Amino acid sequence: MDPIAPADAKALDTALTEPSVATTDVPAAPGVSGAAGLRGRLGPLGLVLSGGISVQFGAAVAVWLMPRAGALGVVSLRLAVAAVVLLVVCRPRVRGLSRTDWGTVLVFGVAMAGMNGFFYQAADRIPLGAAVTLEVLGPLALSVIASRRLVNLLWAGLALCGVVLLSGGGFGGLNLVGVAFALAAGGMWAAYIIFSARTGARFPRADGLALAMAVGALLMLPLGIADAGSKLLVPSTLGLGAAVALMSSVLPYTLELLALRRLPASTFAVLMSLEPAIAATAGFLVLHQALSGVDALAIALVIVASMGAVRTQVTGK
Repeated sequence: MDPIAPADAKALDTALTEPSVATTDVPAAPGVSGAAGLRGRLGPLGLVLSGGISVQFGAAVAVWLMPRAGALGVVSLRLAVAAVVLLVVCRPRVRGLSRTDWGTVLVFGVAMAGMNGFFYQAADRIPLGAAVTLEVLGPLALSVIASRRLVNLLWAGLALCGVVLLSGGGFGGLNLVGVAFALAAGGMWAAYIIFSARTGARFPRADGLALAMAVGALLMLPLGIADAGSKLLVPSTLGLGAAVALMSSVLPYTLELLALRRLPASTFAVLMSLEPAIAATAGFLVLHQALSGVDALAIALVIVASMGAVRTQVTGK
């Protein structure tokens, strides 16, 4: 990642430490009363964990679908179907939005498209658990940069040890292009966390999410068509793509947006640290991607480092 100027670091710190608009002040979106009820029953922590399980098992199904439509084809299907669903359900208001509103939506959509596009390219080349472990370094770096505490360098070092273990000392066992895509997805994931929180604060319902999803779909659809062509229109491919969209986009992003209205983004980042373990489990159950003991230890080190780094920021210790 490029060096971040002090002003940008201050902005990151604000995004990571300030909670979003209180949920009680936010009217429910039309047709999303079920989500509101679920939010009340599970609480913000349950919302994030449920979203994580959904997105990683959806990613496992997407990897299974890639031989039919390619990585970019799957991403475009996922975002396009998710955008249609959210636009129909939320019916977002587009009149009266300020430049800042549109700017937030556009950046959120770009981050969403980049995060998905890079990640699926990685998952097409390296095991799902390894891809998410490398990707989670993005939120970890965001937390370390925002906190500017010396102790977080220790957490970063622990994460680095995990990455070295995962790489076998030099990524000789992993596709280097896949590693690069996973790291790029991590950078986009950090941007997603910041702008998901800002979108939830600026838009009273899920309007911002729907508009951002449409932006992401418009960016990825031409690439998906170029990659997969008419394969995207095969009914079975469309059906599986719709399932991936619901599991990996509509449900988790909605749950996360609701959670970020009641959680500081820093706490959200702690819970995101569990994603490698969820992904490894999904990879094992759906794709039969077994982990070695060293791989499991590497993933555990990254998870502990991520949790420790964000907890340090939250508690100030």
